[in-house]
Amino acid sequence: MIDLDEHGHEPVERSGITQRNVANSRKMLLQLVAAFVIGVVLGGIGVGELRDSRAQRERSTVVALVALPESGYSGGSNSRGTVRLNGQLTMINTGPAPITIRAVQAERLGVQVRAIGQARQVRPGGIGQILVDLQLDCSTAFQPEPLSMRFSVETEDKRLREVRYPVALVGSAWQEDALLMCEPQLDS
Repeated sequence: MIDLDEHGHEPVERSGITQRNVANSRKMLLQLVAAFVIGVVLGGIGVGELRDSRAQRERSTVVALVALPESGYSGGSNSRGTVRLNGQLTMINTGPAPITIRAVQAERLGVQVRAIGQARQVRPGGIGQILVDLQLDCSTAFQPEPLSMRFSVETEDKRLREVRYPVALVGSAWQEDALLMCEPQLDS
C-alpha cells in the first residue's frame, strides 16, 4: 500500500545530505584557499631570505682595494746601486665587506716588494697599513708603468683570494726616499 499523505521523507533527507555536502565543500574550499595563501606567503618569505643570503654571500667574496706607497723609514744601500728600504703600504678597502690582507708582494726588473708586517684586517671603507721590505735598483726601479702588486686577501667567507693592484712608483714617497740613498752612488 502506498500512503499518499506521507510523502517527502526522502527528499528531506536528501536535502539535508546535500546541504551538508555543500557546507563541507565550502569548508574544504576555504581550507584549500587558506593553505594556498599561507604557502604563497611562506614561499615569498623563503625566496626573499634565499635572495638576501645569496646577496650576502656575494658581498662577502668581493675584494676591492686601493694601495698607496708611504714613506720608507729605514734603509741602506750597497755598492751595486741597490737600496733596501722598509716602508709602509696604505690600503683602503673600497669593498662591501671586511677583508684581511695576509701577504703582499711584487717583482719586476729592479724592484722587489715583500710584506714583513703581520696580517691586517681592514673594514669596509677603512684604511690599514702593512710594513713592506723594498729592494730597489737605483737605475731601473722607477719605470713609468705602475708596479703590479699581488695581495693575498682573506674574505669574510674565510677564503683566500689573490688580487692585483697597480701602484705607481714614479713620484711616490718610495721613490723620494730611495733617490736620496741612490744619489751618492750615482755621483761616484
